[in-house]
Amino acid sequence: MDVNELNQKVLAENVKVKNIIRELHRVIVGQDELLERLLIGIFTHSHVLVEGVPGLAKTLAVSTLAQSLDMDFRRIQFTPDLLPADIIGTQIYHPAQGKFSVKKGPVFANFILADEINRAPAKVQSALLESMQERQVTIGDTTHMLPVPFFVMATQNPIEQEGTYPLPEAQIDRFMMKVVIDYPGIDEEKDIIERVGIKKLPKVDKVITKEDVTAIQELIEQIYIDDKIKSYCVNLAAATRHPENFGMEKLKALLAWGVSPRATLHLVYAARAKAFIEGRGFVIPEDVKDVAKDVFRHRIILSYEGEAENQTPDKIISELLSVVEVP
Repeated sequence: MDVNELNQKVLAENVKVKNIIRELHRVIVGQDELLERLLIGIFTHSHVLVEGVPGLAKTLAVSTLAQSLDMDFRRIQFTPDLLPADIIGTQIYHPAQGKFSVKKGPVFANFILADEINRAPAKVQSALLESMQERQVTIGDTTHMLPVPFFVMATQNPIEQEGTYPLPEAQIDRFMMKVVIDYPGIDEEKDIIERVGIKKLPKVDKVITKEDVTAIQELIEQIYIDDKIKSYCVNLAAATRHPENFGMEKLKALLAWGVSPRATLHLVYAARAKAFIEGRGFVIPEDVKDVAKDVFRHRIILSYEGEAENQTPDKIISELLSVVEVP
């Protein structure tokens, strides 16, 4: 498929994305970046970690999105007493028949909201993260495939860190993006009061089907990305590991670990999905820049010196984007 033909196909499918966003905004006020990142995660077979204080419509956003896409939705509240079987399911013994049957857990749905994932112990987190990576669950001796599409949005609360179980760096790498959301603006908050305080939220219409989502996923894999932009993605990732090679010697002491090769792949995937959402059949450098912080921020580990100097992954990424040569 040549670029012109691809562009026409992208423009035709992009109408569906605009319909989804319009439908979401009937319920959700603002949060444009969060909604876009959720769509990027869905359209690239990936998962998204969202960090924000309570009450910012994180749960409402993903449940509303599931409705608009006609998908099964399950919310799992992570707590310290949660067990892996509470997520993936278990075997139940029937004495009368003398055999076991499988009781599938809530993970068997298209959309999973893992609410406050850092509130549950490591073995519970691992059960979910294994499902995310392998897209299958083993209960007893039988392996069960998860539904398609399968998307996880996990949330973390940046306050009240006592009694939590932070996700290990190696496991948090499974998330394509970490999206940090903030309070709404004054006008947006007034709009929220008008919508929520007076009447029930409107019911969201089903905009597209599961088959449409699969078709969009396949189309995004065909989005053209030039070799120069691929090199740009690789250089951004390499600059987090060896900043001295890019003229940023001062960053070397501030970084303990850079991003993994999985981050480079996710940067390319996210840039392709961003180009699609913008209605283009090709990636431009601005697409890469737009998603770079969300893809990299949870994968960069600061050194003790970096933390002592009050550095943040976002500050580091901003400097990388300003220094690494843009094609």
